[in-house]
Amino acid sequence: MAQPALRILLVRHGESTFNVENRIQGRSDLSRLTPNGEAQAQRVAEVLAGIPLDYTYCSPLSRALDTACIILKERAGIPLSISEHLREIDLTAWEGLTFAEVKEKYPEDYHLWRHRPDELELEGRLPVRDLWQQAQEFWQLLAEQVKSAPPTSSDRGTDPRHPLNVLVVGHSGINRALVSTAIGLGPVHYHRLGQDNCAISVLNFPQGLGAPPQLESLNITAHLGQPLPKRKRGMRILLVRHGETQWNREQRFQGQRDIPLNATGEEQAARVAEFLADQPLNLAFSSPLKRPWATADAICSNHPNLILRPMPELQEICHGDWEGKLQSEVEAEYPGELERWQRDPATVQMPNGENLYQVWDRTRSAWEEILAITAAQFPEGTAVVVAHDAINKAIICQLFDLSPHAFWIFKQGNGGITVIDYPDGKDGAPVLKVLNLTTHLSGQIFDCTTAGAL
Repeated sequence: MAQPALRILLVRHGESTFNVENRIQGRSDLSRLTPNGEAQAQRVAEVLAGIPLDYTYCSPLSRALDTACIILKERAGIPLSISEHLREIDLTAWEGLTFAEVKEKYPEDYHLWRHRPDELELEGRLPVRDLWQQAQEFWQLLAEQVKSAPPTSSDRGTDPRHPLNVLVVGHSGINRALVSTAIGLGPVHYHRLGQDNCAISVLNFPQGLGAPPQLESLNITAHLGQPLPKRKRGMRILLVRHGETQWNREQRFQGQRDIPLNATGEEQAARVAEFLADQPLNLAFSSPLKRPWATADAICSNHPNLILRPMPELQEICHGDWEGKLQSEVEAEYPGELERWQRDPATVQMPNGENLYQVWDRTRSAWEEILAITAAQFPEGTAVVVAHDAINKAIICQLFDLSPHAFWIFKQGNGGITVIDYPDGKDGAPVLKVLNLTTHLSGQIFDCTTAGAL
């Protein structure tokens, strides 16, 4: 029997009293939602109002439980499962202390926590590694629940276009562990995924749990009246995919064919430009092809200080003989290759084109140049980079040292915005603060842009 398609709506609890005081919460249950935290939870309830929920889970800690109850307040009859597997990371020795106090009292442990969190040992335990195990156990629990108690609406979940929706309300640490264990990131990456209060992340399992997932979006905060999460320090890169083209609409492979934006793409570019109009931008880079260049030019129109720099290495993957062809035409001319591209793209050599290892190499070179220029000119500034689906995926994968085999993990919709912070400079560990923000295009939390050939 086929596993049902699942869509995980992952929410962090609202602002708490300990958050305001910059105290470590861990598994302590002394912290409570602030009035602002309650208002944040209500905004989540509003943005999810029209979305059916098939399963709901939350942590037993009050700040998460209260957030979940506010979200579900107007949804009579939806049971809420409280799961011990969603408790926050166990930092008992530090709970109640401010981060500054921990840094002063336990400098060596604090250094490990910031730079090698998977090696941190407290009271004979490895808290971050334990959290990864806990997250894996939650996924196993969910799989058993879906198998043993399917929802009554049997028409849902059998088609990836209409998946079962699972609401999970947790904490910063466990939410990061859930995403990481799903997409194959180890505990060394603990600090590398953004999780703001009442932010929403969307994780898709189109073929059910146990099959490869796709992270559709991460740490979306626009519904909270906060377009992009705040940055503490360092430089920020806004990575944007170009607007829609007619070939995107037709699901035709375009690659390095210089296809312009269609009317929808022009509107998407205008909305991206409007969304970023109030963001301080210091530098702008773009692939020289028409579709990203027009998208970048729209962004720059609201920032007269910007000079748009072409980056030839950011051109889309060269599909060679596939370019200009519909997916059905590719399948007819190259039997089995399209399925292999969708299943294991790293093994595909595009006929008279590129493979993903070549794309990885030139993308790495371009990204290093962008970081070097930004760090030299605006070490605390923001650069915008406009490119393509495959290029953006290659960049994001390489933030976590992922190979081309991970190509399909991160979604990039037309006009989507991804935020990458470098709090410790260009040579420090990057933080994926936001992935594939598209709410400025449709007002919806899900990516509603065209899905099809690159």
